[in-house]
Amino acid sequence: MVISNDKTSNSINSTTLQDQMGTRKFEQNNRKALAIINQNMAVEGRYPCIVNKRAFSEKHGVYEKKQADPVHRPITRRLAAQIASTKQTRAEGNKKSNLGISNWNDFGQYIFIDDEPSKSMEDQPVPMSLEQTEAMLSEPDHMEEVEMEDIDEESLLDIDNSDANNPLAVVDYIKDLYAHYTKIESASCVSPNYMAEQFDINERMRAVLIDWLIEVHDKFDLLHETLFLTVNLIDRFLEKQTVARKKLQLVGLVAMLLACKYEEVSVPVVEDLILISDKAYSRKEVLEMEKLMVNTLQFNMSVPTSYVFIKRFLKAAQADKKLELLAFFLVELSLVEYEMLKFPPSMLAAAGVYTAQCTIYGFKQWNKTCEWHANYSEDQLLECSSLMVDFHKNAGRGKLTGVYRKYYSSKFSYTAKYEPASFLLENNPL
Repeated sequence: MVISNDKTSNSINSTTLQDQMGTRKFEQNNRKALAIINQNMAVEGRYPCIVNKRAFSEKHGVYEKKQADPVHRPITRRLAAQIASTKQTRAEGNKKSNLGISNWNDFGQYIFIDDEPSKSMEDQPVPMSLEQTEAMLSEPDHMEEVEMEDIDEESLLDIDNSDANNPLAVVDYIKDLYAHYTKIESASCVSPNYMAEQFDINERMRAVLIDWLIEVHDKFDLLHETLFLTVNLIDRFLEKQTVARKKLQLVGLVAMLLACKYEEVSVPVVEDLILISDKAYSRKEVLEMEKLMVNTLQFNMSVPTSYVFIKRFLKAAQADKKLELLAFFLVELSLVEYEMLKFPPSMLAAAGVYTAQCTIYGFKQWNKTCEWHANYSEDQLLECSSLMVDFHKNAGRGKLTGVYRKYYSSKFSYTAKYEPASFLLENNPL
C-alpha cells in the first residue's frame, strides 16, 4: 500500500507539474499570439470587427464575431480547464492587472474574461493597438474636407458606359467616329450665299419646297436621317447646278428618293413620288434628274448631317422623350430657314439640344458633359439658339406651318405646344 501511495503521489505530482508547465507554455503562447495580433491590427488595420463591435458588447466583457469559423473545433473540456487554471494563476500572480486572460477561442472569437465583474470595462485599460485603431476611425476630418471640396465640382459623365456590351453602339470606336465627323463636316456644308448664283429661284422657294417635303416625309413615315440627308442633298446640288423654277420640286423629290435608298429599308418607288407630286413629272424625268444629281455630287452621299450629331448630344444630355422631340422640332424648323445655312451641322444640333433644355427647364442648361461632347460652349450657341427661339415663336403663323402641324399632333406628343424660351432673347435681341 505504501508503494502504491508513493506511485499515486508521484503520479499526482507529475501530473500537476505537467499541467503547470503546460499552463505556462499555453500562457506564453497566448501572450506571443496576442502581441502579433495587436501589432498586425495597428499596422495593417486587421480585424476591424473588434473595434466596431466594442460599443455593442463591452458591457458583457466579450468581443466576438457574428459568425463562427466552421474550420475550428468547439471548446473542449480540457481547453476550458486550461483557461480556468491560467486565469487563477494570473489572478494570484498579478493583482494589479484588471484583465485576466485574453485569447482567441476555437471559434475564432476574441474573449476577454474579467477578474472583477463588478468593475466596468470603461475603467479597464484598452490594448494600445485598439486605442490607435479607434483614434484613426474617430478622426475623419481631413478626409471629409477633401470629399466636400469635390462635391461642388461637376463631373464628366461616361455616356457610353451603359452600352459597353452593345456591339451596335461601337463603344471602342465612337470617339474616333465623332472626331472624324467633326473634321469632315465642313465638306458637307454649303455657302450661305449660294442662292445668289440661281437666276430663277430664291430663298422663299427653297423654304416652300422643304416645308412641303417635311410633310411628305411624315406621310411616308420615313426615318429622321432621311429628312436631314434630303435637305443636305438639295442644298449641295443647288450650290453647283442652276435649276429652273418648274424643276425645283423635281429636285426635292429626287433628293428624297436618293436619301431613301441610302437610309431606308423599304424605299418608296418612283411611281409613289410621281403621285405625291400630282403627276407633275414623268418617270423618265425623275430618272434623268437622278442621274444628273448623283453625277453632280460625284456619288458622295455619306456626309455627317445634323442628325448624326443631335443623337450624340441628346445622349450626353441624358434626354428623355420630351427633350428629344423638342430638340428635333427646333432643328427641323431651322431646316426650312435659309439663313441657318451659316451654321455647321454640329452647331445646329448642339443649339437644338441646348434650346430644348432651356425651354423645358425654364433656365439656361448646358452642363459640362454636353459642352465636352459638343465642343461648343454656351456662349457659342447663343446666336443660333436665339434664332431657334424666334422660329419657335412664329412657327404657327404664316403659310409655312408644315413643321408646326407635324409636331402639334398626338404622334409627336403635342411638342409644338411648349412655350418658347423667350428669356434667351433678352440678352441677344434679333
